[in-house]
Amino acid sequence: MPRIARLPDIVANKISAGEVVQRPASVVKELLENSIDAGADKITVAIKDAGKELIRIVDNGAGMVREDALLCVERFATSKITGVEDLDSLQSLGFRGEALASISSVSHFELKTRTAKETLGLKLRYEGGVLVEESGVQGEQGSTITVRNLFYNVPARRKFLKSNATEYHHIFEIVKSFALAYPEIEWRMYSDDEELFHVKKPDILERLNVFYGDDFASGMIELSEDNDYLSIRGFLGKPAMQKRRKLDQYFFINRRLIQNRMLSQAVQQAYGDLLVERQAPFVLLFLGIDPSRVDVNVHPAKLEIRFDDERSVRNMFYPVVKRAIQLHDFSPDFAATESDHFLSGQPQDSVFRTLSFQDVPNRAMTTDDLYRNYREGALHEPETPRSSSLHQMNAGYTLPDRQLREGDEGLSSILLAPLHDDDVVPVPKDSEPKIWQLHNKYLICQIKTGLMIIDQHVAHERVLYERAVDVMNQNVPNSQQLLFPQKVEFRPWEYEVFEEIREDLYRLGFNLRLFGNKTIMIEGVPQDVKPGTEVTILQDMIAEYQDNASKLKLDKRDNLAKSYSCRNAIMAGQKLSLEEMRSLIDNLFATREPYSCPHGRPVIIKLSLDQLDKMFGRK
Repeated sequence: MPRIARLPDIVANKISAGEVVQRPASVVKELLENSIDAGADKITVAIKDAGKELIRIVDNGAGMVREDALLCVERFATSKITGVEDLDSLQSLGFRGEALASISSVSHFELKTRTAKETLGLKLRYEGGVLVEESGVQGEQGSTITVRNLFYNVPARRKFLKSNATEYHHIFEIVKSFALAYPEIEWRMYSDDEELFHVKKPDILERLNVFYGDDFASGMIELSEDNDYLSIRGFLGKPAMQKRRKLDQYFFINRRLIQNRMLSQAVQQAYGDLLVERQAPFVLLFLGIDPSRVDVNVHPAKLEIRFDDERSVRNMFYPVVKRAIQLHDFSPDFAATESDHFLSGQPQDSVFRTLSFQDVPNRAMTTDDLYRNYREGALHEPETPRSSSLHQMNAGYTLPDRQLREGDEGLSSILLAPLHDDDVVPVPKDSEPKIWQLHNKYLICQIKTGLMIIDQHVAHERVLYERAVDVMNQNVPNSQQLLFPQKVEFRPWEYEVFEEIREDLYRLGFNLRLFGNKTIMIEGVPQDVKPGTEVTILQDMIAEYQDNASKLKLDKRDNLAKSYSCRNAIMAGQKLSLEEMRSLIDNLFATREPYSCPHGRPVIIKLSLDQLDKMFGRK
């Protein structure tokens, strides 16, 4: 008796849906691609319950006659291609003929459509892929597809959907990317019957301002380059406006939204040192290339692509981006208050408010052997002739504070430059440990047994993280009132996250007051927040919290503490004074776990004198 049998179409469609329809955003993407392929110049997207209850796409495209409407929900039925050779000259977004079959098999699916030549439209209704109703219906030219109760008959898949905030965020990002890529189309979006946006004018810069706030477009670098192999046009964000995430990077190949690591890495490398650690530039780039040189049939989701010659694409792409960046002057303008301080000779604020670590009740101290080793480093002197200028520095002399702060020249300029009598200042034998800042990123410390290197960003993350945990758990007062409250307007998914963590934000030190629909006023912030960054810190924290929640299983309060410390810590590239470096190290060793950051990265690397001696062949 044969054991192998052909699967029924309904089962095959459900299996296929696992690849094509991964979440509500996948449905939205596939349906929008069909609307664009149909020639629509007006598209409306409506969702309820983050797409779990309802997804409706309305377009004014060409519509379908009855024969096509019945076939469009059949597997491998498509109007986009007729043979394999068509893949080499593909001009449409859809082509596989799987999307509607997959979507209809895992939902309550309804299609209304009418062509320009017909006076009466057609309505088809499916339940789990089975046609249950066919009728005539009045309506405008175009198609309306309604998807209800997604994954109702695949409970295992529905169970693995994320929170409404996460699913909504994915949908919004998809619709936003299409609205930016197709400015000739009028776009409108609703969520739970609330209009989120309505963009009509075919101006990409104006649309950027709609989605990212007023004057966002003024921070764009426009890019345009054409040759026989590749065309590149679009916009790059100036370094001053960058975020520490890669959500806002859009690459389109022949107007198809794609994900490609090579392109993303090439952009990151083109910016180089203009970006500090973990920053990602805003990218909205459109690449045009002969379709025969690109394979878009890599995965059913159609986000991945392959170039036939990736090296050639990179060799053309990278120099264009690099040149566009190099041609712009990124030097910041002094604000009036900053220039006033500069001209009056008054001291300016540090790059962050303070590195002092306020006392928290019941805090445990970790002044262990390494910390004692560090503190005793200045007292331990090797037996060397006193005629050596380097010996003079180690035996009780230190460089002036001016030189200690010149991190851009690196450690070599400090150790290799000759010392003269007027370059040194005598200090007591029991001076503070010697510290240097290397490239405004790492702190180099002499310790009794050798050398200690500290990553300043992750060290400050550890300090802020433990303080945030203790403040929230012990309800320690930690808020500093603002002289001028700051207004924040949240997007719906941001406001949902805010509502979830609102109580713990207050415990952390954020004094927030509701001010209208999805708008709040920041009236107080934790003491560690740098003045002028209150709004940015709160928005970045919410984005980081949501990102962590979608990827990691974290306790809510732990997630908030990680998000706060990551977004508020000093960054690589920020120059610190000698006192700030000392304060950071002392605070680090006052934490419970000074050797790793909240995300598990190492904070400290040690290099002993024995190891150095071996490296130099002394042993």
